[in-house]
This record gives sequence, structure tokens and C-alpha cells, in this order.
Amino acid sequence: MSGKGLLRSTAIFSAMTFLSRVSGLVRDQVYAITFGANAAMDVFFIAFRIPNFMRRLSAEGSFSMAFVPVLAEYKERHGPQAVKELIDRVTGTLAAALLVVTALVMVFAPQIAHLIASKYAPGSDGHRLLSELLRITFPYALFISLASLVGSILNSYQRFAIPALSPILLNLSMIAAALWLAPLMGGSVMALGWGVFAAGILQLVFQLPALAKLGLLPRPRWGVAHAGVRKIMKLMVPTLFGSSVVQFNLLFNTWAAAFLLSGSVSWLYYSDRLLEFPLGMFGVAIGSVILPHLSSRHAATDPDGFSKGLDWGFRLCVLIGVPACLGLVLCAQPLLATLFQYHNFTAFDVRMSSLSLMAQSTAVPAFLLVKVLAPAFYARQDTRTPVKAAVVSVLINAACTLLFFLALLSWTEAGQAALAQAGGNYRSALAQVPGAHALLALAIAVAGWVNALQLAWYLRRARVYRRQPGWGKLLRQIVVASVAMVVVVGPLLWLWQDWSAWAWWERVWRLAILVGSGGAAYAALLWLQGIRPRDLRGL
Repeated sequence: MSGKGLLRSTAIFSAMTFLSRVSGLVRDQVYAITFGANAAMDVFFIAFRIPNFMRRLSAEGSFSMAFVPVLAEYKERHGPQAVKELIDRVTGTLAAALLVVTALVMVFAPQIAHLIASKYAPGSDGHRLLSELLRITFPYALFISLASLVGSILNSYQRFAIPALSPILLNLSMIAAALWLAPLMGGSVMALGWGVFAAGILQLVFQLPALAKLGLLPRPRWGVAHAGVRKIMKLMVPTLFGSSVVQFNLLFNTWAAAFLLSGSVSWLYYSDRLLEFPLGMFGVAIGSVILPHLSSRHAATDPDGFSKGLDWGFRLCVLIGVPACLGLVLCAQPLLATLFQYHNFTAFDVRMSSLSLMAQSTAVPAFLLVKVLAPAFYARQDTRTPVKAAVVSVLINAACTLLFFLALLSWTEAGQAALAQAGGNYRSALAQVPGAHALLALAIAVAGWVNALQLAWYLRRARVYRRQPGWGKLLRQIVVASVAMVVVVGPLLWLWQDWSAWAWWERVWRLAILVGSGGAAYAALLWLQGIRPRDLRGL
């Protein structure tokens, strides 16, 4: 695929993902207005984190990273019949494995609930609710993983729109569950669990017609003995950890947040949802487009094309990541107030969510770069290197979390007072300090940068990437444009400080001016310095 083709494919994927993210924001607004940030929503978010973790592994991580390079190899070196058999065997093996895992989770849901949220004692209301939600939501992992398999095949054949659109069905299903089913169930969050269940089926069925048009609709068959399946399994075991380090860190932080002030899990969720906007629109889009490209360049033994594809991805990540980072840090409170502060979601919830959003947003460029760096290794079927980086990153996240919490309780006035009131019990003290959840977000940010820098160092050492000319000039242009954006946005933030006092429509037009003027200033300065859309195609 040419540079122009990469840019066009990324633009298509980003446009479709934009629609998905907009519907996702509407879904989260419905959550905030209908349920707020409370203990019951904390339980739902903990329950949904498990099947959603499986979605991230399959759609954006382990499975696709292992499957797409092997599929590219079969397309390049074998005939259509071999490709079809590989798809059939992979589908049958994946479905069988997921059925077993789903059955085990449903049987042992109470034990798993206690493991992931030991805050809720067995037999308590929170534990019962979490156990039931796990049984309802986990089958989503089965359906969405199969949907991700279909999406990976479509992406490999440059059919990017349908896979990128399918998440909209999750959002629509959840909105319907909150607005229609929840009132029928007395306002219970159990309705959201059934919305998750239905969404998995819808996302799978939605993509099947597009696959049928390619003549690749699978006939599931057991395939552990198949050479291609065995190769995918061999690649997938390390990628299961290596490509999804952020998700493991999020799981760890969700577990830790359950011990903090009630609402902490929800605050982290809402800040994470805004962070997912640039990461989903651009990071996932770039990663989904570049993996098939890099895999095909490697299969065709085209090192120059491989290196140029990487360079294109890095430039796009920096060009998008720097302003996204600054924008989210500067506009965290206006964004959260405008989108979520209605009815049950209070000004206090906005302040708490903005703390974690600002902390985690400092690593937006790193998170975007990992979306290109990790595929660079998996396209070459090198699964060991990302695992090394991932192990260090997870350890850094855990260590930073511990150190940040200790510093909070030892060196701050609020922490010392909470520790004294709790009689020296660190866990009880942490549950009394508002804002402690932001330290979890900061730990993820530090771990994200460590992960990206390690992968970049390993890639340079492997000598498969040669930096193209013009990087120094590009970085200077980005810095100048970013300064212009801050100069424009800063006075507006000083002028409009209390966003809680305004009606929704007043918040909306002010936010539109804030974001629009900042974005326009950044784009204008890039244009004045000579950057044109065609420059992103010339690889």
C-alpha cells in the first residue's frame, strides 16, 4: 500500500471511528445523567472491565497482532484455498476455546468477583451484584472476539469501514438499555449488563455480510494441528501480554481504585473515555491500518517499504499526539462539565474526573506511538521483544502506584490527617482522601512512556527502521503550532473559569469556541510553516 493509500485508509478508519466515539460520548452522558457516579456504577464498570479487556486483547491487541501477519503470509505465498482453510480452522479453534473460558467464568463468577474486587465481602450486596453482572456480561467476550476475527480479515483486505463502525452498535445497545430497560428493572444497573450481552451479538452479525462478499465466510473447524493455527498460537502467547500492557495496567488500577473513595472507579472511567477519543480515532486507526501494511512489506521482503511505513506512522502520531495531550490537560474540566455534569453527575464528580484525565493525558503521545511500535515487531513475527518491554512497564506501574500512595499519605496534609484518623491503617486512609485515584492515572502515564521508550530503543537496535529526512524541521513546526494553541486557549480558560454555573447550551457554545479556536490555531500555524496534507502521503 502506498503512502497515499495508508493516509486514505487511516482517514476512512478515523472517520468511522469518530462516529463511534461520538455515539460513545452520548452513551456515557446517558450513564452520567441516569446513574451518576456511585457504588452501583463502580460495580458495573468493574464487571464490564473483564469482557472489555478481552475485547481490547482481540480487537486491538494480542489476537490481531498474531493473526494478521500469518494471514498476510498466506495471502502472499499460498493460494485462496489455503487462506480459506486457515480462516475456517482459526474460527473453529478460537470459538471452542472461548466457549470453555466463558463457561468457566460463569461457573466461578463469585470467586472471580472476590478476586478482582476483594473490597466486596462474599455475600454482600456488592459481591452479589458483581457476580451476576459478570455472568451476564462475560459472554460479550466470546461474541466480540469472533467479531474481531472477522474485522481483522476485513482489514487485511483493505475493508476498514465496517469494522470501524461496528462499535456504534455497542453504544446504541447500552443507550437503549439505560433509557428503556433500566426503568423497567427499577433503575437497576443490571440492565446495562444485558445491553452488553446484546451488543456482542449485534457486532458479530453486522460484519458477516461484508465477509460473505469476499467469499471468506468461515465454516468453523477444529484446527489445533493446522500449521497456520499453531503458528498463530505460538505468536499469540507472548503477544497476549506484550501488546496489551496498557490494558493490564488498567485492570490493576481498577482493582486498586475499588479500595479508594466511593466513585473512584467511575471517575477513572469517565476520564478514560475522553482519553479514548484521540486514542480510538487515531491510535487504533493507525495501528489497524499499519499492521497489514507492515506485515505485507515483511512478507514481500521489502525492508525499505517497511521502514518508510514506520516513519509515516511515527510522524502522524507525534503530529496528533502533542496537541491532543495539551488540549486534554488544558480543557479537562470544561470537557467533563459540558459532557457529563447533569442530574446525578455533580460538580465534585467533574473535579475528581478532571484530575485523573489531566494526569493520564500526559502520556497521549506515548500511547499513540505504541500503536505503531508494537505492530513493527509483530509484523516481523517478533513476539519476545514487546514482552520484555511490557514486563518492565507493568512493574513500573505497580511500583509508581505504591510510591505515589505512600507519598500522598506521608507528605501531604490531607494524607497525614487521613492516616491519623484511620489509626495508621493505610488502606482505610486511602479510602478517605479525595483525588487519590488521580495517582493511579499518573502511574499509568509513567508506565506508558516507559513502554514506548523501550520499544523505540529495541526497534533502533534491530536496525529495521531508518529515520527519514525532515524530522528536526517537523518537530520545530509542531512546537511552534502547539505554543500558538496554548496562547489562544489560555486566556479563554482564564476568562471562563466556573463552568458549573452555566446551562448546558452555554457550556456547549463556549466549549466549541475553546476547542475550535485551539484546533484552528494549531492547524493554521502548521499551514503557515509549510505543512500540507500531501506531505503526509509522501513516504
